Amino acid sequence: MWVIIETVMDQSSVIKDFLQEELLLFDDYLRKSVISNNPRITEMINFIFRTNGKQLRPTLVLLSAKACGHIIPETYHGAVTVELLHTATLIHDDVIDRSEIRRGKQSVNAVYDNTKAVLAGDYLLSAALAESVKTRNLDIIRIISEMGKSLSEGELEQFSLASEIIIDEKAYFKVIDKKTASLMSVCTTIGAITGGADADTVEKFSMLGRFFGLAFQIRDDIFDYYKADVGKPTGNDIREGKITLPLIYALQNAPSELVEEMMQIIHSRDYSDDNIELLLQFAKEQHGIEYATKIMNDFLTKAESMISDLTAVSSEIQFLLHLFLSYLRDRAN
Repeated sequence: MWVIIETVMDQSSVIKDFLQEELLLFDDYLRKSVISNNPRITEMINFIFRTNGKQLRPTLVLLSAKACGHIIPETYHGAVTVELLHTATLIHDDVIDRSEIRRGKQSVNAVYDNTKAVLAGDYLLSAALAESVKTRNLDIIRIISEMGKSLSEGELEQFSLASEIIIDEKAYFKVIDKKTASLMSVCTTIGAITGGADADTVEKFSMLGRFFGLAFQIRDDIFDYYKADVGKPTGNDIREGKITLPLIYALQNAPSELVEEMMQIIHSRDYSDDNIELLLQFAKEQHGIEYATKIMNDFLTKAESMISDLTAVSSEIQFLLHLFLSYLRDRAN
C-alpha cells in the first residue's frame, strides 16, 4: 500500500530520491558534454548551468527507461541530448522574446547580449547533436532531428500567431504540440527505446509523453494569470503577444461588447500594466482559467489511464509515473 503524497515538493522529492544516483550520473554526463577549451564559452556554459533546475526532462527519460527495463549509457546520452536541446531553445526563445528574466534570474541575453546568447545556443545545439550520435541508435537520431524541426516550426508558428493576432484554439494546440509536447514525447520515447521496450510499448510511451507535455504547457500558461514566483512576471505572455488558452476561451465565449473592448487593447498592442490587468481579469471572470484547467485535467486523465494499462511495468514504477502526473497537475512553478 503506497503512502499518499500530499505536497508538490514531496511528489518531486520522492521521484528524485528514487533516481538519485542516476540523476547524479546524468549531471556528470551533461557537464562532460559541454566541456570547451575556450574560456569565453566555458564562462557562458557555467552561467547557463549554474543551477540544476527541475531536471524534469532527464527525469522523464530515466524513469521511462526504468519502466521498460533498464538504464544503459545510451539512456544518459539521450537524456543529455534532450536537455541540451531544451536549454538551447530557451536561450534562443529569450532572444526572440527580448526576455531578460529566466527562472527568476537574468537570462543569458541580458547578461551577455543577443549575439553571444545566440552563439551559446548554437554551441549547445552542436553538443546535442554529438550526444545523439553516442546513443548509437538511428531511430533516436532520427527522432531528435525531427524534434529539432518541430521545435523550430512551433516557434515560427507562435511568432506568426502573435504578429498576426490570430485567436484560434486549434492553432494554439498546434504550437504547444510542436514545442512542449514533442519534447516530452521524445523523452519518454528515448527512455522506452534504450530501456529495451518493443515497438508497441515505445509507441505508448511516446503518446504518454505527449499528454504530459500538453498538460505541462497548459499549467505553465495558467501561471501567467496569477502573481506567483514562477520565474517570469505576471502577464508576460500577453506582453509578448502570446494569447494562450485561458484568454482564447474567454475571447471566443464572452459577451461581444466585452470581447470588442479586449480586442481593441490586443490590436493596439497597448500593453500597459492597467491593460494587462484588464485582460487577466477578463480571462478569469469569463471562465478561461476553469476551461484551461479542465482541458489540462482531461490530458492527465488520459495519461493516467495509459499508465494503469501498462501491465508489464512494475507497480513501483507505475506509482512513480502517477506521482509525476500529480506533480504536473499541482506544481506551483
